[in-house]
Amino acid sequence: MALSLPYYYGHSGEQYAFFRIPKLLITDSRFDGVSSDAKLLYGLLLDRMELSYRNGWVDDQNRVFIIFTVEEVMETLRCRSEKAVRLFAELDSKKGIGLIERKRQGLGKPAIIYVKNFAGDIS
Repeated sequence: MALSLPYYYGHSGEQYAFFRIPKLLITDSRFDGVSSDAKLLYGLLLDRMELSYRNGWVDDQNRVFIIFTVEEVMETLRCRSEKAVRLFAELDSKKGIGLIERKRQGLGKPAIIYVKNFAGDIS
């Protein structure tokens, strides 16, 4: 059964906040093997980067980092831990395509995540 929803009129479409997913993730063949969910996660991580920058979360090399836990991914994407871990692995520089780099902090602290900028790396 279809929902009975109102139409958009005028500027009413501007009422929502949006996550930005770089168009290249969809159109560039280098990312053909990356799942749509991992691309969505990358967009979420980019969104978090803005907040980290405003809060001054930079390392000693002036690189902005974020903290986004598996639990936060599970809650945001409404998925199980296995899927959240797999999505991080898909994006990671060690196991996946290299769009993020995760650094463990140890002592039960969450990993620091560096979101990489691939836009200038177009061959």
